[in-house]
Amino acid sequence: MEPTTPFRLDGKVALVTGGASGIGERTCRAFSQAGASVIVADIDTNKAEALAAELPGSRAMHCDITSEESVKHVFQQIPHLDLLVNNAGIGLVGGVTETEVSDFEKIFKVNVTGMFIVTKHAVPLLIASHGSMVNIGSVAGLIGVRRRFGYCASKGAVVAMTRQLAVDYPTEFRVNCICPGTVDTPFVEGYLEKYHKHEKDKVRGELNQRQPIGRLGKPDEIAHLALYLCSQEAAFVNGSVITIDGGWTAA
Repeated sequence: MEPTTPFRLDGKVALVTGGASGIGERTCRAFSQAGASVIVADIDTNKAEALAAELPGSRAMHCDITSEESVKHVFQQIPHLDLLVNNAGIGLVGGVTETEVSDFEKIFKVNVTGMFIVTKHAVPLLIASHGSMVNIGSVAGLIGVRRRFGYCASKGAVVAMTRQLAVDYPTEFRVNCICPGTVDTPFVEGYLEKYHKHEKDKVRGELNQRQPIGRLGKPDEIAHLALYLCSQEAAFVNGSVITIDGGWTAA
């Protein structure tokens, strides 16, 4: 018998939200290299189209996950789906008294309601294909992170939704949650620019040291965990919440 290459996704169709940058972009690349046809779904159509052009058999779709009309329009054009990566999300810095109600509502609209809307419309397709879903959570959904009140709350909801889906659909499709530590992405650079413009190097150093391993995570590392979870090799992994955080939550 011929030995097979592990972690292949040949013939699979994958949808990645927030697929045009950061962890999403690397996930699209990893899935494409593993043989999948990738739908790069992002609010930034130009970046999504540029990426899809590099990936054989892939395409870009404009998607605002906070709008059910936008999400419906996407799924009307997808007759078959094997894999969903709910990656799109935003951050928010501030403790409870620093957090404006409007900002709290916005982060929930994207990180929680957005994931719900996409999932709701994807589930019938994933049932039909006996597929796999991966939700990108955060260590902030598992432990308290200083001055991240709204962000912790939203990612805690992502963890809870993942587990609930695994209970409702134990045999229809698989669903798992990845909880990264701080990952070196444009998301982090944007945070530094917004909140620490005059002390970027100092704060970047603090972010590196927050992980006991002494550095930030790499988007490729998260992408390859998502690839494993969507592959046949992970067929027994379901309802799991997996940290990839350089040892942060081990303490």
